[in-house]
Amino acid sequence: MKTIHRFIPAAAVCALSLSLFAVPSQSIASETLIHFDKGKQGLNVELVGRYKSGAKIDEGGTEIVVYDPTTFRAFSVNGAENALDILDMSVLKTKKTTDIPLMTRIPLSELGVEASDVTSVAIHPDGGYIAVAAPALRKEEPGFVVFMTVDGKPIANVRVGALPDMLTFTPDGSTLLVANEGEPTEDYSVNPEGSVSFIDVGSEIENIGADAVSTVTFNEEIIEDGVRKVHPDSTYAEDLEPEYITVDGNGKYAYVALQENNAFAKLDIEKKEFISVKSLGYKDHSLPKNKFDASNKDDAINIRNWPVLSMYQPDGITSFEADGKTYILSANEGDLQDWEGFSEEARVADLKDDYQLNADMYKGYNQNRLDKLVENGLFDESQLGRLITSTAQPKNENGKYEAIYGHGGRSFSVWDADSMELAYDSGDDFEQIAAQAFPDFFNTSNDKDSFDNRSDDKGPEPESVITGNVQGKNYAFIGLERQGGIMVYDLSKPAAPKFNTYFSSRIFNGEGAAISEKSGDVAPEGLTFVASDQSPTGQALLLAAHEVSGTIAVYSLEEKVKGGKTAANNPISELANSILVAPKKLATFLSK
Repeated sequence: MKTIHRFIPAAAVCALSLSLFAVPSQSIASETLIHFDKGKQGLNVELVGRYKSGAKIDEGGTEIVVYDPTTFRAFSVNGAENALDILDMSVLKTKKTTDIPLMTRIPLSELGVEASDVTSVAIHPDGGYIAVAAPALRKEEPGFVVFMTVDGKPIANVRVGALPDMLTFTPDGSTLLVANEGEPTEDYSVNPEGSVSFIDVGSEIENIGADAVSTVTFNEEIIEDGVRKVHPDSTYAEDLEPEYITVDGNGKYAYVALQENNAFAKLDIEKKEFISVKSLGYKDHSLPKNKFDASNKDDAINIRNWPVLSMYQPDGITSFEADGKTYILSANEGDLQDWEGFSEEARVADLKDDYQLNADMYKGYNQNRLDKLVENGLFDESQLGRLITSTAQPKNENGKYEAIYGHGGRSFSVWDADSMELAYDSGDDFEQIAAQAFPDFFNTSNDKDSFDNRSDDKGPEPESVITGNVQGKNYAFIGLERQGGIMVYDLSKPAAPKFNTYFSSRIFNGEGAAISEKSGDVAPEGLTFVASDQSPTGQALLLAAHEVSGTIAVYSLEEKVKGGKTAANNPISELANSILVAPKKLATFLSK
């Protein structure tokens, strides 16, 4: 794709459409919700509610949110207050758009354990109680899981591994799985082993004790060749850091994202043991579908191919069942270790003397082409010089890197759960779509409204992914932590998803404007899908916890009928859609 400079007619058209809606307002009904659809086929999405935690900007007022269909309550991790917030979602029954009220806030001090934080929450599949993850005062020591009633009263607690950071129940509700990330201390003097804890919750939860917990670590014998080890002096058991867990529909296997290690681990739930750890490999940005913008210093949208191999490094993952197969969906955020005692982060320009680029590493270049790219300033700041890379990558016998390595796929992927092979990747969709929808705030940050600020560092930064069924059709929803908003893909063919719509309730207030209460919903962190038969409104809902703005946005989801309309169709939103997608010069992506 050729370079698109900031102020071009296409940008002016999009800016016009945004100006129709981007006026800050205290009324949810009149606030902006921008759609970018493929023609008129996209889901109809409306912003119907919002919870405001009251936290200051970028203090983590809302992080992870789950929902209880029995009581119509939501449970939200509030990092700013080190607390769990319980919200009343039943108000959506009687009001089309409304602020979601806080029922009660349970501070860390009332959990009954000596902990440093509240990091995750999960609700039992049958309702009745929730589980909360709470790391120890020293994160390298065993943490806690606290069981609570849906009213927020502690029932019992157990010890688990170091830094419990994510919780999920098996579908039958018999076991709670805990991803214990096991991060090192800041000076890297202690690096606890990453692990997963199994908590047997099949009996009376009031009587649960240490005998119900089994914590398993990694045996090097099941780690396949090519799995990345970041810190050279650590064992694999210390280096592997479980980030996120998803369980297949039968409750037989669990799949664990090892983000920094760019790998998946597979767990046998009945045997309570890891059976494999497999590298996810690299995304080859020399291929036509895998373009990206690499520099935040060129003052342009410059989505093109580069001689870069990026680690996928997913954060959030989820499982999806279709036609008798299990697929793993991943949001490929990317993350590198960066501690006072050890850091693998560097910029490509700082390592330019350490490269001996080899065309055999890429499918899209021959050696002559690679050499010419270097001669033509490949390591300049306006090209690849600014790109953040890792020093913990393979070198040849001359001590040189034969490829330039990136981190984060800037995409979402679908993996075959049996083979752990890549079945689909969204390629450069996210940046191509964002460039068309928000040309003046492309690859923006989530601390201010800025053009091209994150191109050198993970781009739009997909953080989380979930699936949901809306009126008989399955969709994937992917939250973009930096750019903001939610990408939606049709999963009718799981190995070949199709882009459906992109929507965002973030409000841009001008170049350089700091994020404030006028910015709407910024930095989606945790997503929860609510099926129509479990929703207080009778419509499918998506709950999106936005970490920077400290808000939870509640979106209603509805299939469009023939002609692109719905019973609840909004003519203003239709006008936005037509302006955003009509010009052919804005629709390069949609013609793929």
